[in-house]
Amino acid sequence: MARADEDDALAAEWHQLMGRYQRLMCALDRELGAHDLTASEFEVLQQLSEADECSLRMTTLAESAHLSQSALSRLVTRLERDGLVGRKACEQDRRAQYITLTEAGRVRYADARPTQRRVLRDEGSDCFDRIASDS
Repeated sequence: MARADEDDALAAEWHQLMGRYQRLMCALDRELGAHDLTASEFEVLQQLSEADECSLRMTTLAESAHLSQSALSRLVTRLERDGLVGRKACEQDRRAQYITLTEAGRVRYADARPTQRRVLRDEGSDCFDRIASDS
């Protein structure tokens, strides 16, 4: 019976974590909308801005942005349409693509970054306080 109680407590923790995550993502989407970005789009721009030469292989970007390949492909198509990223084929492996941050993408990211950080600070403190105390 103790195992079932532990599993139920674990499931309740998971439910609370998902609720905090969803509330934070909604707040990020709402506030980043002023910059014509979603939270996932901002995350991709951030990953690219921190990469060497502001460029990453699509597979690496999918892993670091925590998106599936198909979700990332759709997201990159939108960012490319808006002129925020570009694609280029890998010279060594024509099946692979590199995604590169454009100058417009750098500007949009720099403009949106303070908003994202403010939302994380103001809305995410209950998530991050919990994580810090668990460490």
